[in-house]
Amino acid sequence: MQSILLAIYGDDLMNGRIEEKFKELKERNEKALVVYLTAGDPDLATTHRLIPALSDAGADIVEIGVPFSDPTADGPVIQAASQRAIRKGATLGGILDMIESSRRSTDIPVVLFGYYNPIFSFGCERFAVRAKETGVDGILVVDLPCEESRELRKHTDVAGLNFISLIAPTTRDERIATIVKEATGFLYYISITGVTGTAAPVIADIRADVARVRRATELPLVVGFGISTPLQAREAASSADGVVVGSAFVRLISESKGNNLIATASEYITGIKKALL
Repeated sequence: MQSILLAIYGDDLMNGRIEEKFKELKERNEKALVVYLTAGDPDLATTHRLIPALSDAGADIVEIGVPFSDPTADGPVIQAASQRAIRKGATLGGILDMIESSRRSTDIPVVLFGYYNPIFSFGCERFAVRAKETGVDGILVVDLPCEESRELRKHTDVAGLNFISLIAPTTRDERIATIVKEATGFLYYISITGVTGTAAPVIADIRADVARVRRATELPLVVGFGISTPLQAREAASSADGVVVGSAFVRLISESKGNNLIATASEYITGIKKALL
């Protein structure tokens, strides 16, 4: 399997859109805006339309959430979005097909965010090959710590999919050293303890923890959880390489109706991005 993938993808396996995006942003002295949305909420057709619209609005990376019936790391906003998407029939296979179709209209880096169960059910090797084919650049498997990731990574690493790792405020220095040794693409710093979208981050704490991570790695680091306004984004990004906006954007999608959804979402993202320039 490895030789087949190497023959297909050659030397570009781990030198893709994510790395190029952070390099480009660094050269411009600019912070990254990563936008999370739940695939299939309100439906996959709308998600398909949102991906290029977000790129046009200023998003640098799109994090596409795979809905799961037991999203333990997610707060009520994303949990509700996952349930709506599941009821609409969103599946991992269908989401990968949608991403492949979206590649006709955008080259924005895509990170697939989710839980291990849907990937395991799909088949780890099959998932790695299909994700690469469709244009996925990285994966973030929230319930798969580095010690337990080998069964998946022996396929996804070969396919050239960045394995994005999480670091929390409670992560000790020795644990950070272990995580960053295996991480690729960028690191995702969780700015608060608990689930997504339930509290606002404390900027002083972010700066202190980012400094700890910086001592262990040169990988780009983005800050997520609880960021919803341009001011929060600017403050959180001041010591990091970028920010993730998730629950606030998912809430905006759920509250927007009809033809105004794309325009409303684009306006919101443009406002966040301007704060990062």
